[in-house]
Amino acid sequence: MRSADRNAAGPAAPQRAPNRTVLSRHLALLDAFDASSPVLTLAELSGRSALPKTTAHRLAGELVAERLLERAADGRYSLGMRLFEIGELVPRHRSLSTVALPVMEDLREVTRQRIHLAVLDGVDVLYVEILGSGGVPVTSRPGGRWPAHATGVGKVMLAYSPLAVVRERIEAGLTRFTPRTITTPGALTRSLQAIRSEGLAYDREESHLGISCVAAPIFGTNRKISAGLSVTGRTPSIHPERLGAAVRTAASTISRGLHNAGL
Repeated sequence: MRSADRNAAGPAAPQRAPNRTVLSRHLALLDAFDASSPVLTLAELSGRSALPKTTAHRLAGELVAERLLERAADGRYSLGMRLFEIGELVPRHRSLSTVALPVMEDLREVTRQRIHLAVLDGVDVLYVEILGSGGVPVTSRPGGRWPAHATGVGKVMLAYSPLAVVRERIEAGLTRFTPRTITTPGALTRSLQAIRSEGLAYDREESHLGISCVAAPIFGTNRKISAGLSVTGRTPSIHPERLGAAVRTAASTISRGLHNAGL
């Protein structure tokens, strides 16, 4: 439920790529940041973006001038507020959040747990909105990512996605995060079949030991999967029988809202 650290083994050595476009090099700098490394030195930017240090310095200066990066007095860089301002204008985010947030607030009040709203971006979960804490010691955050096979909200979206998406997730790798993470194609296929039969997905300590969740699908127009909604908390407080009905009802309410809005 927190973003996976794609640089856990350390940044790769820079590889010179003279044919990269200017835009792709700017994006490489922005993509160098993640949840575990929100502030980077110029050397770290250069290493993570695979750009020469002089190029990284020049492009970072351009991004600072446009408020896409911020540079602290000590010379380190962080993402700029202009990115947040732009992100808030993304239509899918705004429309989904507008419909979902009142329902999520009710669900949080009823369950007293942490509520996640997420979409599928490629083969990863992308968290759109998060309410409450539920005493959950995880670092999930809006804009954070996590491999879809290792979360309840991710599996519930995979279950209703085209088979090509599931195959892509498998080909990308079923990384193990705990001893309970699904790591084989057969186990994932069986899990997705069970989810479609019940209409609910479960994360039984598959992403974090001691943390579980119950998730339900959110559908837009034409009954296409649009998002996933989950209730997350410490395992002893997550009772599937009781919370399943609540999260299913909330997800259905959001689905109706999206349908009525033509989304």
